[in-house]
Amino acid sequence: MDATISRKLITTTRQLNELALLYQFSNTMLSTIRLNKLTHLILTALTSGSSPMFGRAMLFLRNEKSGVLQGMLGVTTETAGGLVVVGGGEESLSSRWDISADVISRQWGSDFCALVRSTRIEIDEECIVVRRVIMENRLYYVDDVECQECTTCGFIKHLAVTAFAAVPLVARDKTLGIIVVDNPVSGKIISSDDQHFLALFANQAGMAIENSMLYNRIEDAHTNLRDAHERLDHGERLAAIGEMAANMAHELKNPLITIGGFAGRLLKALPIESREQHYADTIVKEVSRLEKMLADILAFSRKPTICYSLCNLEDILKNCFDSCETALEDHHIRLVSTVEGGPWHVLGDAHQLKQVFFNLMLNACEVMPNGGSIEVSVSSNALPDNNTVKVSIRDTGGGIPNTMLSKIFNPFFTTKRHGTGLGLAIVNRILINHSGSIEAINAGTGALFTVTLPLTEPHDLYSGGISTGRTMHL
Repeated sequence: MDATISRKLITTTRQLNELALLYQFSNTMLSTIRLNKLTHLILTALTSGSSPMFGRAMLFLRNEKSGVLQGMLGVTTETAGGLVVVGGGEESLSSRWDISADVISRQWGSDFCALVRSTRIEIDEECIVVRRVIMENRLYYVDDVECQECTTCGFIKHLAVTAFAAVPLVARDKTLGIIVVDNPVSGKIISSDDQHFLALFANQAGMAIENSMLYNRIEDAHTNLRDAHERLDHGERLAAIGEMAANMAHELKNPLITIGGFAGRLLKALPIESREQHYADTIVKEVSRLEKMLADILAFSRKPTICYSLCNLEDILKNCFDSCETALEDHHIRLVSTVEGGPWHVLGDAHQLKQVFFNLMLNACEVMPNGGSIEVSVSSNALPDNNTVKVSIRDTGGGIPNTMLSKIFNPFFTTKRHGTGLGLAIVNRILINHSGSIEAINAGTGALFTVTLPLTEPHDLYSGGISTGRTMHL
């Protein structure tokens, strides 16, 4: 009788301890929303303490698209560190576990964790036990892999598993992944009581992971919504500025033409090298500069029109070099061009594409008033899914401040004393309208601008039903 009572007492005590652990774990899960910390807490709870339940615990999450189980985290009794009880003592109903950043870092950087993270389990091709766990959504225990058709399983070999239990993480009838536990050092058998507790534990862990994933999705959606709202506000402000600038440009254009015309007449009529002629010459130059600024503002505010044709990029660049010849000579700049290996055919507006490279080269000239060099190179990337051409323009003008690199393509942003800040914005818009892109970085002693455009082979125009000579209003 005493033995029976003693056994019942032991069983009852164990069950109460398990319930207390599950309750504390539930409090922990409800207060932890970050998935990374949550996974460390889950595995540490299974492997820490004075009498850890398991020697190793491994987490695998399921890729929804491929169905592959990817190793995410592995914790052993050596790396578990320990859990800290917060919110009251062990006996408090509001107490929960916590884990320090140092312990998380140590667990993540361990050799065993790296081994788990490098493990992928193909459910349809590899471990038959894992497949059953996923398909049947229930715990499986293997006391000897030699007897369970597991000897050829890559997962078993990779992690040197001999006996293990695998339990699914299920939430809303969806299997999120599995937890695998074993005792390779102690060789302790995973008892039916241990398995029962593990199943209850995994049930709560699955719901906690699902809640954390949902929270992360909501947080990402909120961030995307906020970014979209900011872009919309920014776009509306730019539209208002653009409309105002266009109206001002139209109002100022005619008076400027009149002023410039009369100043030009005065310049010719006044005595050469007189003070009055110098004044008139200054007026003519400033009017010319203002007219260029107004032209940029009007060009940016106007809806662009692209006249599509098959363009030879090599011809466009050589034409651009000819147009820049005077500016290069005036600034004592050496042009190094490696425009070889073409032809590179691009579907687009040749005039607008020339404007892109012309603006970039003029900008390079302006940042090198005392001379320097400009290197222009072309390279193609002829891959089936990425058939593009890259044009790189590098100068030796000292580069762009890092704080400004992300802003230089914004409308009305300029680093010059005199300028509208629309040159690079127009370049960027032209390239976007041609399904291209531009990137700016600091390289060496200057800046490097890289333009990327999609290539078009002549035969694609006919086989793909693309017509040249058409005009598109954007």
